[in-house]
Amino acid sequence: MTARLVIAMGNAGKLKEIRSIFSGLDVDIVPQSDFDTPEADETGLSFIENAIIKARNAAAHTGLPALADDSGIEVDALNGEPGIHSARYAGDDESNIDKLLRELDATGDAQRSARFQCVMAYVRHARDPVPLIAQGSWEGKILTRRQGEGGFGYDPVFYVPEQGCSAAELAPDQKNAISHRGKALSLMLDQLAKIYSSR
Repeated sequence: MTARLVIAMGNAGKLKEIRSIFSGLDVDIVPQSDFDTPEADETGLSFIENAIIKARNAAAHTGLPALADDSGIEVDALNGEPGIHSARYAGDDESNIDKLLRELDATGDAQRSARFQCVMAYVRHARDPVPLIAQGSWEGKILTRRQGEGGFGYDPVFYVPEQGCSAAELAPDQKNAISHRGKALSLMLDQLAKIYSSR
C-alpha cells in the first residue's frame, strides 16, 4: 500500500516541483489544504524552527507524516534581513521588492551580496523527536532594479553571477537545478529514499 505524505504548503508551484523530484518514491504526496489544515503560527527565530513548526502543525491536523519548508533571502548589508520575515517584509511580492530596494538605495554595488536559504523539515508524526532536516543556499547579489518576468518573490532582483542574469530570467528547470529549494529537496530526497522504498 502506497504511503501518504502531507506537504505543509499551499503554493501550487512548490507542490508540483516536489511531486516531480519525489516521483521515484512510493509515496502519495498531498497538500495540507486537502485537510483544511490551518496555517501554523511561525513563531520561530530561524528557518529551521519555522519549518519544524509547520511540519508538526500539518502532522497534528492530518495524522500523516509531514514535510514543510521555510525559506527566505538574507542580505549581508542588512545584517541578514529580511531573513525569516521575507514573505511578510512589506506585505506582498511587489511591496517586498520595493522595500528591499529602498533599504539598499545607498548601498554600493560591492556590498549587495545576498543568498536565498531554504530549510526543509520532515516529521513522522506531530511529536517526532528527531525531525529530518535538509538545507540549501543560493548565493547571489541584489540588483538595483527588477530584471525578468519569471519566477516569484525576490527573483527579479536576485542576480545569479554564474548565469549572468536574474533568477527571474532563468527557465524553471534551470532554476530548480541550482536554487536553494532544489538543493534542499535533493538532500531531503536522499533521506526519504531510506524510508519510502523506490518504485
